[in-house]
Amino acid sequence: MKIFSAAQIKACDAYTIQASGIRSIDLMERAAQTCINWLTENLPRESLFVVLCGGGNNGGDGLAIARLLHRRGIGVKAFLLDLGSDRSADCESNLQALQQLNKDLVGFVATNTFITDIPSNIVIIDAILGTGTNRPLSGWLASFVKQVNSLPNRKVAIDMPTGLSADNAPSPGEVIFEADDTLSFQFRKRAFLHPESEPFTGNVHILDIGLDATFISATHTQYTTTGQNEARKLYKPRPDFAHKGTMGHACIVGGSYGKMGAMILAASAALRTGAGLVTTCIPSCGYNIMQTSVPEAMCHTSGTDAIVGIHPPANTSAIGIGPGLGTDADAVNALSVFLETWSRPVVLDADALNIIATHPDLLSRIPAGSVITPHPKEFSRIFGENTNTMVQVDHARIQAMRYNINIVLKGHFTAVIDPDGNCRYNTSGNSGMATGGCGDVLTGIITALIANGYTPDNAAVLGVYLHGHAADLAAADQSKEALIASDIVKYLGRAFLSFV
Repeated sequence: MKIFSAAQIKACDAYTIQASGIRSIDLMERAAQTCINWLTENLPRESLFVVLCGGGNNGGDGLAIARLLHRRGIGVKAFLLDLGSDRSADCESNLQALQQLNKDLVGFVATNTFITDIPSNIVIIDAILGTGTNRPLSGWLASFVKQVNSLPNRKVAIDMPTGLSADNAPSPGEVIFEADDTLSFQFRKRAFLHPESEPFTGNVHILDIGLDATFISATHTQYTTTGQNEARKLYKPRPDFAHKGTMGHACIVGGSYGKMGAMILAASAALRTGAGLVTTCIPSCGYNIMQTSVPEAMCHTSGTDAIVGIHPPANTSAIGIGPGLGTDADAVNALSVFLETWSRPVVLDADALNIIATHPDLLSRIPAGSVITPHPKEFSRIFGENTNTMVQVDHARIQAMRYNINIVLKGHFTAVIDPDGNCRYNTSGNSGMATGGCGDVLTGIITALIANGYTPDNAAVLGVYLHGHAADLAAADQSKEALIASDIVKYLGRAFLSFV
């Protein structure tokens, strides 16, 4: 799914109105009806509503929602806030339509006044600003929203919580409507995909209001999301005449004394992702552990307690480096020498990235098309600090283009960024993955997909989705709390079956 900016969404609305030959107020009615459907299907039947409205089109949505709720016999009252500017034409039309039904359905809130007597069983709907926010709230409106936030009522935002920008992550201390649910029209806003916004959006629900498909398909954006449909399009079924020699040879490099578990997870994941052959390159201290734990993988050794050299087999199709590697002098030298001579894309994670962070000259040696998989702190150590996670993603886009690499910036909505600067936010996965070893599993998955013949950028996108989807399946069976990294490996088979 594409992610459009607030300006692009406004243009999409306008194009839909023109192409469909409808009025803007008809599109507003359609959006309001879609919200009514969600509200009546997902909230208790006895729910009562207060709708807070501004004077723009988001307020028009709110007034239309109030009218449609009333027509269904549901208790509702709208409050129109005086924000010191003229009302939009569609907001005015919906105000008149509501007043014609019953003037008592609308109350007017003057500047510097507040609503303090809303019973706790009433659902509060926020239709004050929507995507009309272009600067932090201040003055009376900030105080008004802050006071509403203090109420215990369930809260629902229409399109965007008031005060939250669609295109930017909020700064600490900003006053923003704190919704339990956000009903977003047609698209995910980019702000929804960053943790700074989570306290304000609650659960986000994307409502299809029938915006023009031609405009959506023809309009370019470098930000998209990856869900089941997008991942399925990348997936290539295993050929019936395949054999282990045609499905690629994945080599996983890492391990050190006390950190062999990381290599077991990565090698197991590579096997479960379909690599025809898997070879692990580890120090000799882990030989018996690896041969016993992952008998399907071959094992080469280098060094005693840590790797001293990286020597992948001659027929290696893809190589992943980093799980449990350590950062001592031998590991640093081994990675440095390897990057001087290896020209094909590699997957770099964990301690490989920690080494690069302390030896930045290695950045320019990373082969073109490679995949690096940092979490936010690892990214900061390599590329520098950023003010928020959205700025960090944009910084990652610059670095991906600068070094001609793919960057997998891990998080709840992992951002997969290719060398052209395209950013694909992953929508699978859950908070149960906040446990040690999950990144090692991802390294094995992406390395195996490259070995299978996927391009590195597609391997990163599909690998991240499979990783999260397997975790979702595991958490559904045994909870987020009980989820561990090896569970993701065990559920990879079911994740692949979802594509069939």
